[in-house]
Amino acid sequence: MKYMLIVGDGMADEKIEELGGKTPLEYAACENMARIAGGELGRVRTCPVDMPPGSDVAFLSLLGHDPKTCYRGRSPLEAAGEGVALAEDEVSFRMNLATISGDYQNGVMASYNGDGIDGEDARAVASSLLENPEFAALMEKAQMRITVTPTFRHVAVVKATDEPFTLTPPHDIAGRAIDAYQPKGQKAALLRALQETAHRALQNHPVNLRRVKEGHMPANAVWFWGAGRATALESFYGQFGKTGTAGSAVPLVRGIAWLSGLKAPRVPGATGALDTNYAGKVEAALHALLEEGDDFALLHLEAPDDLSHLGDRDGKVESIRRLDERMVKPALSALEASGEDFRILLMPDHYTLLRTQTHDGTPVPYAIYDSRRPGELRLFCEDACADKPVLANGVELLKRFFGTDS
Repeated sequence: MKYMLIVGDGMADEKIEELGGKTPLEYAACENMARIAGGELGRVRTCPVDMPPGSDVAFLSLLGHDPKTCYRGRSPLEAAGEGVALAEDEVSFRMNLATISGDYQNGVMASYNGDGIDGEDARAVASSLLENPEFAALMEKAQMRITVTPTFRHVAVVKATDEPFTLTPPHDIAGRAIDAYQPKGQKAALLRALQETAHRALQNHPVNLRRVKEGHMPANAVWFWGAGRATALESFYGQFGKTGTAGSAVPLVRGIAWLSGLKAPRVPGATGALDTNYAGKVEAALHALLEEGDDFALLHLEAPDDLSHLGDRDGKVESIRRLDERMVKPALSALEASGEDFRILLMPDHYTLLRTQTHDGTPVPYAIYDSRRPGELRLFCEDACADKPVLANGVELLKRFFGTDS
């Protein structure tokens, strides 16, 4: 038996008047997801009610880890995904490249991801800060080291003290003045100074000047958030007796997978955006399952969540359709052609609402397809699962999915 978990990040949503009173998932009316929805339908609470809803908490639950006992912050999970090791006395942060409009003191969070900057542009902009004398001096004073990546997501590490950090995710304050959300607590003055210095240093960076001419917003700021300490997770094989591979462009998901003992390869061209390497991720997952002998594969698409944070209704619908056509369809076809029995679990990790451009902790819909017992086609959406019982603890979902092989 082969098992595949397919996650459309943040694709669950509310009904939207402009979509005829339908949710984006309902409006997309995906044909291949409808095949999977012919199996078992249900709902699951991936994020405990007393924890903030997000992919960090949700993916811990989905891979069998109780976030109430093992969650130590988002950034350590991302750091692991980027190969950054933390000592016990260290704290890591996510350092986003961002766009802040206006002067820094009265600035507004115009884009939490620097208008989608990535690749060598992202690497060049972030690397230039490490060479900026004022920024470098503040890093030294904060005892900070930064690992630069070819995305808008970078990793910062400092020595820890007992004082907590109070940091706000930039995607939660899109379009808002940043003043009320500046860092507080441990090293707050230094973090604020680093952010303000970066804003000055990046305004006229050649990459930003070029991007503005091309019609993009400049990645003219950094924003620290997601602080946490080193995390150890229980082995996936030890929990479930299954080997596996995770296919995701997002360091957070790769990090949780890697800390769980799963393989987490980087797929060239996989960006987490709408224009990602869909085929490459599917091929990597199928290669692991059908040629390398793995039992389990995770396929993750970040785009629905990112587009929700941007308030892009049409983009979110398109991302769901691409997930269906470019990931669900070829995965189904290849698994059927293999002649092996298989199951597919399809779901979002959490709701991301276009109305608020933030996450929501509502229990998410899921569908489990079993190749030995295919059912009738039915639309996979929030309403299709609305009358189904809620699995109260997301940690239990994989146990249900693996179930019995008989």
